[in-house]
Amino acid sequence: MSNDPPQDPIEQFAARPDTDGIWRTGPIWMASDRRLAKFVGRPIAGFLKVEAAGGIVLLLAAVVAMVWANSPWAASYEAIWQSEIGISIGSFELTEDLRHWVNDALMVIFFFVVGLEIKYEMVSGELRDPKAASVPIIAAFGGMAVPAMIYAYFNAGGPGAVGWGIPMATDIAFAVGVLSLLGRRIPPPARIFLLTLAIVDDIGAIVVIAVFYTSDLSLFWLGLAGLGVLLMLGLRALRVWSMSLYVLVGVGVWFATYESGVHATIAGVVLGVLAPALPLLDQEQAKAYAREAIADEHLDAQELRRYRFLLGESVPVAERVGAQLHPWSSYLVLPVFALANAGINLSGDALADALTSPVTAGVALGLLVGKIIGVAGASWLAVRLGVGRLPHFTTWPMMVGLGAVAGIGFTVSLFVTGLSFPEGSQLAADAKVGILGASLLAAVLGSVILLLTTRRRRS
Repeated sequence: MSNDPPQDPIEQFAARPDTDGIWRTGPIWMASDRRLAKFVGRPIAGFLKVEAAGGIVLLLAAVVAMVWANSPWAASYEAIWQSEIGISIGSFELTEDLRHWVNDALMVIFFFVVGLEIKYEMVSGELRDPKAASVPIIAAFGGMAVPAMIYAYFNAGGPGAVGWGIPMATDIAFAVGVLSLLGRRIPPPARIFLLTLAIVDDIGAIVVIAVFYTSDLSLFWLGLAGLGVLLMLGLRALRVWSMSLYVLVGVGVWFATYESGVHATIAGVVLGVLAPALPLLDQEQAKAYAREAIADEHLDAQELRRYRFLLGESVPVAERVGAQLHPWSSYLVLPVFALANAGINLSGDALADALTSPVTAGVALGLLVGKIIGVAGASWLAVRLGVGRLPHFTTWPMMVGLGAVAGIGFTVSLFVTGLSFPEGSQLAADAKVGILGASLLAAVLGSVILLLTTRRRRS
């Protein structure tokens, strides 16, 4: 113990002076020897840093939903998600059931993060140079077109025809999670290929949702949403950097989009793409401000706020906000979405109906077979025509394995199912059985193929 404050910055953060003026130092709670921190806090923190953790949490949420929906408490599952929640301000009232609040409002965060990832890839990532990204881009289009055609083959002219967009999607969280579980066997260029493919796939899914799954379009509300977007662009041009103001305008854009008939999650994507991907300050300016702050012996609250802003703006908004929201999207939004939408009846009669349904066949074969043919076939065609080349250290058998992993369509496929068919209908149940079964088989098949092909490559 000492009367002087500790010199180490980490210890200063953890130290507190007692009433007698003596400084007592010690590690912060997460680094302490307390049992809760040692046996719960640190293991959870370590797990959340694993790249596959988001996919694991998402899978657990889906399993809980299915077990719950097929348990003696199945009635409570639907009762909870069908319970209505409303917002009322004067004569204005907005009321939806809990499932729709999750799908229409909470999922905006997920699609906003997707928009941020798209913006980053377009400015600083693989999509910056379309020629370098030509093979995964073409593979993504093949991986969307072939599954849609397979689904249409089974359902054209039938009651399930509108669901052709369901097997087009690739779940980024699950797909990247599978590759992470395989470890260093998968070369980095192959990971980048799948990530780029999944992002382009998301762009395609967003366009499909906006164009083909929009009904009762209101030009008035759509115009208001457009004005909100123009307002945000104007604020950017005027170099207004108040995050709270952008959040307020963003909520307005979401509500106008919701009322327009275009699915409200599209607003999240648009707002994400609008986020600046270049920093306000360069790194040298940020370092100069940091040195100035360190040299100031009497730093007050106003100066601290200024330095925080200046240092923060040396990192692009898209990157900074994406890093802040990604854990919320992975560990809260997507698991809650899965919990609300993956609870399907797996009784003998329901499974028998699903297994004979053209909707189940179209979804399952579209994801499991269509993705492999579409991704691997389109990649082969792109290389054959000289448009691009295979990722380094990647073989054609590995491309088949990556195509199989791309068949994990879970999140967005379930999302499109909700737009295609009425909730609780037999068509929706059949589609969900196809999604869950095919996604599981795609993960297993893709893992086996990649394990076998990388073993041959390493031997």
